[in-house]
Amino acid sequence: MRIARFHLPDLSRPRAGGSSGGTVTDYQTAHWGVIDDKWIHRLSHPPFEGIRRSQTRYPLSDVHLLPPVVPTKVVAVGYNYIGHIEEMGHERPEEPLIFLKAPSSIVGHGDAIFLPKESERIDYEGELAVVVGSRCRRIDPGEAHQVILGYTILNDVTARDLQRRDGQFARAKGFDTFCPMGPWVETELDPLRVRITTVVNSELRQEDNTSTMLFDAYCLVSHVSTVMTLEPGDVIATGTPAGVGPLADGDEVSVAVEGIGVLTNPVRVEPS
Repeated sequence: MRIARFHLPDLSRPRAGGSSGGTVTDYQTAHWGVIDDKWIHRLSHPPFEGIRRSQTRYPLSDVHLLPPVVPTKVVAVGYNYIGHIEEMGHERPEEPLIFLKAPSSIVGHGDAIFLPKESERIDYEGELAVVVGSRCRRIDPGEAHQVILGYTILNDVTARDLQRRDGQFARAKGFDTFCPMGPWVETELDPLRVRITTVVNSELRQEDNTSTMLFDAYCLVSHVSTVMTLEPGDVIATGTPAGVGPLADGDEVSVAVEGIGVLTNPVRVEPS
């Protein structure tokens, strides 16, 4: 089942900031829906309270998809694929290396990734992401599937030069638009063995399978929940494969995860 957040064009409200030339959608007008073929069926309640379809549906072509969730936090994982560890010259971690991305960095499918003037090297990092479905703390790996709503696609955009300069991740990964996510949440996915690819301007840059992760999705949910309480809608990005590289003004980057779909974003210089 594909669960999405969306708005209708006549329900948008301009406000300051955001990723669309100074205006963004007013999320108070957002709806939840289930995608079925060419239709999106509006839900009467958020999916964390159970999937209950209303009698209203819209053609999928008539709606604008938003980031699929509004998390209290985005927890990301570094160095979880052997190939990426080797290309970055990092030692293999003995336990998951976690860090946070700012919720304000989230944008949706089709939204622009803006290149800030503070960095000269902005990289893509295609990832599978876990969407938490219920509040949990200290969950066992064998029970983690019970607290997962589903899975989505995430691009952990990174100012690589600032990451190296700072020696930590907050600034490098926290700029506005540095967390494209979507286009929806897929509830029926086995996260242990799916193909993930990243394409920039029709050129394949990343290709791997989640089976090569050091720490799988269930292990990551368990590990993160020992540190912090996970809330419905929270997101855990599971790490990126080898092949990370720079983005430039005018590029288009697409991350695909087998069984979910494709997340595509244009790349632009940040407006002054």
